[in-house]
Parts: sequence; structure tokens; C-alpha cells
Amino acid sequence: HLSGMRTPTMMIVGLVLCPCGLLLTLTGTLAPNWRQVSLIPNQPIDLVLEQGIWDICRERQSSHDRLCGQTDELGYFEQVPVRVAQGLMPTSLVVTLLGLLVATLGVRCWHKEPRHLLAGVAGLVLLLSGLLSLVPASWYTSELWTLPATAGSTLVVGYSLVLSYLGSCLEILGGLALTLSFHHCCKEC
Repeated sequence: HLSGMRTPTMMIVGLVLCPCGLLLTLTGTLAPNWRQVSLIPNQPIDLVLEQGIWDICRERQSSHDRLCGQTDELGYFEQVPVRVAQGLMPTSLVVTLLGLLVATLGVRCWHKEPRHLLAGVAGLVLLLSGLLSLVPASWYTSELWTLPATAGSTLVVGYSLVLSYLGSCLEILGGLALTLSFHHCCKEC
């Protein structure tokens, strides 16, 4: 019978938000679109450069011809916010996976009662993973307009950066929801 096997709501919230956050952060990390550079002087009017943390792609909006692996002539990848993102985004993904593994062990229903301490620890790990991806996303955003680009071109936030932000926030919220499991440990003590 299932009466004693109810998983607390906050644990479910944490286990829903964090994998969603992981997916968004993964997409944000891999997709080359943290910043879009358009209306570049002396270039076709419909040319857009998409800059990620690993790659630069150029796309003609009229024909949708897209070419990645563009040479970084302006030293974009040498910039500290880009380097920090290259280090912290993958680290965040690994920490998220670790947190989800611990969360699964803490929450799973093959025990009569969820392991609140384990779920709480998982919450802290997932909170950390969210912060690990929020830092580079925030830093990159604050430096977006100072990172090297051809003078006179238009710079806008790319979707990968937005997804990284959203993913970080979902992981932080999910992590916080799971850390509420510590409340049960305190009650048990």
C-alpha cells in the first residue's frame, strides 16, 4: 500500500525544476548564441554573427546559409568573461548531475520514507550548480557590450544566454525546494 510512501511536495518541485534547469543550461552551454552581432559595417545587411562560448557562426538571414567555426579575429575567446563561462558552465553541468543523483537517492520511493538529509544535501549541491552557471551568465551579460566586436555593429543578447539564465534560476529554485528537506531532519532530531 502507498499511504506511507508520499513524496513531499517540495521534493517533487525540486525534482521537476532541476532537470528542466539542467536541460536549459546544457543547451545554453552548447549552442553558439550568447550574443548576436548584426548590421556589421562593410558586410551584407542580413549577415548575423552568433557568438557562443565555444564557437562563432555567421548566418545570412535572407538565405539562412549558416557557417560555424568562424575565425576569431578580434580575440573574443580570449576575454575573461568568455573564459570563465567556458570553465564554469561545464562544471555547473557536472555538479547538477551529481546533485540529481544524490536527490534521486534521497527522494526515491523504494524506501518507506524519503531520506530528508540526503535530499537536503542534494538541494545544496543543486543550489551551488545553479550559482555556478548564474555567475558566468551574469558576468557575460554585464560585459556583453564591451566584448570585442566590429565598431558600429549592433549587439544583442542571444538565446543561449537567456536559456543559461533561466536554467540557473530553475536549478537555484529547485535546489532551495530540496534544501527545505533539512526542516524534516531537524524535526526528527
